[in-house]
Amino acid sequence: MIKYSLQCAEGHQFEAWFSNSAAYDAQAKAGQIVCPACGTTDVRKALMAPAVRSSRSREAVARPGPAAEGPAGEAIELMRKLREHVTRNAEYVGPRFADEAMKIHNEEAEQRGIYGEASEREVKLLREEGVEFYPMPVLPEDHN
Repeated sequence: MIKYSLQCAEGHQFEAWFSNSAAYDAQAKAGQIVCPACGTTDVRKALMAPAVRSSRSREAVARPGPAAEGPAGEAIELMRKLREHVTRNAEYVGPRFADEAMKIHNEEAEQRGIYGEASEREVKLLREEGVEFYPMPVLPEDHN
């Protein structure tokens, strides 16, 4: 696993985990990496400092323990709960997300919670039309 610091074209910075650098390259080329702040898929690697571990820190990593502790672990747990709530209570519409969201916005379809996928172009069009939506949180296990 490798963690990259990423930055979108709008300047938002975030981190994501990938199984290897080829996995990052493939996902970036396919437009599958989405900025959690603005939804754009125009995302690049940000400058990063290498993580150099001492033998003591390598031992600590080898010991089993909680996946994440402190505020970061709490934030990840909240994102898991949010995503679980959405997937349990909303309708999955897959690649039809933009069309369905627009129909709901224009009152051409029943008001309901939906989730699915949208291209960068579709995201831009929805934002321009004033459709309210949010990207699903990306979790560390999504990149395993």
